[in-house]
Amino acid sequence: MKVVIAGAGSVGSSIAKELLSHGHEVLLVDEKPECVGRSDLRGAQWLIGDACELTTLKDARLEEADVVVSATGDDKVNLVVSLLAKSEFGVARTVGRVNNPKNDWMFDDSWGVDVAVNTPRLMTALVEEAVEIGDLVRLLSLQTGVSSLVEFTVPSDSHLTGRTIGSIDWPLDATVVAILRDDAPITPSNDDVIEPGDELFFITTIAAEDELRAVLSPAAAGAAAQAAPEPTVGQSPATKVDAVPPAVSGTMAEGRETTQASQSPSA
Repeated sequence: MKVVIAGAGSVGSSIAKELLSHGHEVLLVDEKPECVGRSDLRGAQWLIGDACELTTLKDARLEEADVVVSATGDDKVNLVVSLLAKSEFGVARTVGRVNNPKNDWMFDDSWGVDVAVNTPRLMTALVEEAVEIGDLVRLLSLQTGVSSLVEFTVPSDSHLTGRTIGSIDWPLDATVVAILRDDAPITPSNDDVIEPGDELFFITTIAAEDELRAVLSPAAAGAAAQAAPEPTVGQSPATKVDAVPPAVSGTMAEGRETTQASQSPSA
């Protein structure tokens, strides 16, 4: 896979290093000549120039790239590079780095961004994931904000404990994609039993997150209990049953009065 990365700072270099270790072809574009030839990025190709300029992107042969990553520290540059990559060169996949969370709303397909990586928000999500138990934590937005990867750590007193994955009525647009148990990932099946401390990972639409949160919450167990039918075998000791229904009782009483009147002697 050929990947072009705009910005050879700490973020862009880290991405390049990982991609190179996996055997991908990487081209780094940066304005600073001193970035070239870093010892930890052996095997990477370099292009010195402004990634916002069409001539630079043409020199990078962007039309041959499978993925373009805009990883500079300037949100304006990242948006322009993503837009040019999509509109001028028809790149199939673009990834844009969001530096300021306030600009997150602009990183969508209207600016040519397929995947927005909001570093501050991602760090916040990872912190929450590390400390939050019993709450749904969004880890990553996918498909320009349509779907997300979310995580739920099962509390020790959860109503889900002991139930199988297949026995739970998950929202239509939410799917369990992984279970992390004792630091080991498990591919979930309908027969897997949920245990306390399990980390459940879901791919869900953002619109369905509230439904998923409701299923995972303790209130869901209470609602299910209230909806359960009353037992039909046996009767409660406190239930009082009339020996004779009122209507029948009244009819019998009237019959007795009529009989007594017919048997009494006439005056």
